[in-house]
Amino acid sequence: MRDLEIYIRDIDLSSVRDWLACHLDHLELPVDVPCDRPAKGRASYRGCDIRVSVYPGAGGKRYASVIIEGDELPWLSDLDCARNAWRAMDTEIRCSAADWKEGEPVQDEKWWRIDQRGEQLAVWN
Repeated sequence: MRDLEIYIRDIDLSSVRDWLACHLDHLELPVDVPCDRPAKGRASYRGCDIRVSVYPGAGGKRYASVIIEGDELPWLSDLDCARNAWRAMDTEIRCSAADWKEGEPVQDEKWWRIDQRGEQLAVWN
């Protein structure tokens, strides 16, 4: 199973749902959850089941982590996903600059930051 993770600044859950709905075959993601609680949903893409999770307050209070997990996904990498999300929502999007797996040490604290200034490798803080 593959997973993609991006961080969205000043998230609007309805905008995230609308963006994902344009790229997935079917999406069930509630938007009526309290703003400090995770929103979890299911989707499908090319006949494969996908899990979608949105965690507010990840990476600082202004960011939410969006995790998309499945065998088939619309994007090949976190950066591809982040670029597409930025075009759809026009708010700062961040993602890891390198492949990383849970439990591995963070070798480099550089992240891709995509905003109106373009794409830049930056330190998170």
